[in-house]
Amino acid sequence: MEEWEVPGLAIAVTKDGEVVFSKGFGYRDVDDELPVTSRTLFAIGSVSKSFTVTVLGMLEDEGLFDWDEPVGTYLPDFRLDDEVASERMTPRDLVTHRSGLPRHDLLWYGSELTRREMYERLRYLAPNRDFRAVFQYQNLMFMTAGYLAGQLAGHSWEELVGARIFEPLGMTRSNFSVDESQRSDDFAYPYVKVEEDVRQVDFRNLDAIGPAGSINSSVAEMIRYVQLHIEKGKHGDEQLLSEGNAVQMQTPQMVIPGGIEYDELGHTSYGMGFFVTTYRGHKLVHHGGGIDGFISLLSFMPGERTGMIVLSNLSGNNPVPTIVTRSVYDRLLGLEPVDWVGRVKEQQAKAEEAEEQGEREERGLRVEGTSPSHAIADYAGTYEHPGYGRIEVKLAGDQLEGTYNGESSLLEHFHYDVFEVPEDPLNPFSGAKVMFLYNKNGAIDRLLVPLEPNVDDIIFTRVPDESMRERAFLEPFVGEYELGGTLLTVSLKGDDTLVLTVPGQPSYELVPTRGTSFDLKGLSGYSLAFTQAESGAVSELVLYQPNGTFVAKRR
Repeated sequence: MEEWEVPGLAIAVTKDGEVVFSKGFGYRDVDDELPVTSRTLFAIGSVSKSFTVTVLGMLEDEGLFDWDEPVGTYLPDFRLDDEVASERMTPRDLVTHRSGLPRHDLLWYGSELTRREMYERLRYLAPNRDFRAVFQYQNLMFMTAGYLAGQLAGHSWEELVGARIFEPLGMTRSNFSVDESQRSDDFAYPYVKVEEDVRQVDFRNLDAIGPAGSINSSVAEMIRYVQLHIEKGKHGDEQLLSEGNAVQMQTPQMVIPGGIEYDELGHTSYGMGFFVTTYRGHKLVHHGGGIDGFISLLSFMPGERTGMIVLSNLSGNNPVPTIVTRSVYDRLLGLEPVDWVGRVKEQQAKAEEAEEQGEREERGLRVEGTSPSHAIADYAGTYEHPGYGRIEVKLAGDQLEGTYNGESSLLEHFHYDVFEVPEDPLNPFSGAKVMFLYNKNGAIDRLLVPLEPNVDDIIFTRVPDESMRERAFLEPFVGEYELGGTLLTVSLKGDDTLVLTVPGQPSYELVPTRGTSFDLKGLSGYSLAFTQAESGAVSELVLYQPNGTFVAKRR
């Protein structure tokens, strides 16, 4: 803890059905020097995923669904970008990280979207691999699994986990929201290390993505959950989860590519809500969790009927839960201890050197002496993606500032029409480079943002100002315009839409873009702009087509 400046940590260990150790170390609140205890609440992060699979397993035990039937059987509106995945995805696929989607975490991180809204936006997220081709960790699929559980049972995921797991295990203080944790008499504050300082940060609310990582608990209560899985779903005399489903969770379902880092560690696969590997020749089932200010690690050796839970309140560079876990197993197994501290320090030093080299190479890609193609004010506006939502770009003095999911960042000119978010270890977009694009008419109309590194930059399309849908703005454009003897008519449909009528052709809805410009809906490459004087009088309509530009005078 001292080596990595971890404020607080708690650990509980079980062996042969008995809790043999349960204790807290350090501080849950550094400023007030409040100690960590075995009942201190921490965010357990992605350890929550196994709770989602456990409660789904209980529903499967009752015959409410089949692991290998398509999700669409139970959620008819389930859609992904990949048509095959949409049709063939099963609940088992949801909880084994083989959807073909990369993480796409910045869709939900800091978002105010509801669980249902996230579910509805899955169809707009690009995959980077074929369905079932490779293991790719995916939080949104676990969110979907939790949403599925709720729909199957007619209750929320929170209600299911509370009634089916928390209550029978006596996990009375465990909860699903950091907001609730903060009302407890014993909870840990979150901390991160920024350069040489350990700082307290805000709690990260994960309520909407909950089935993937929102549970908060203590080692005193979590160790009962560890025992439940060591005993293959049995708690006392009650079989809460069938042995068959408990064993499936602990059985490899998806291989994870990669070599073996150390001789003591075996190849790793993913079960259902758990990773499955070996440690020094013994089968090890585990899952970690990490969210702002917290790192956790649950693990157990089913063959030895031993396991543990380690919770800590420092995120980022914090290998301590892993080091502590391995060191305890060395002792429980009666093996010569491995110097995991020394190994991890050496590993991190190499990683830091590689990162610094990468940063030096990236800076060398900058083209000096360039400037933006447009005036800075022209880049300001609202940009939208059907999955990721909206990014607001506004002027901040003589610079641009972008805001996404409540996080605001300056956009500093890098080169040409590329702008960069300044380095900030507390900003999830730190160092990101965004690029603005303009259309054939020279208007800035798109913004490319690297929100998911495993697919092409996400394309956000500029949204017209809301005033362009107001009747008072649109009415001056209504009228007749003459083009070479042909009369074009612009009329108002309802209170918020203009329609262009050309004799002998269908009517075209005009889609606002910017200023007094509109696109013709359904016609690629066709747009128009009204010429309007300062007085508000409209004198002409300029029509832009692939075969030329034409001016229609107002009658």
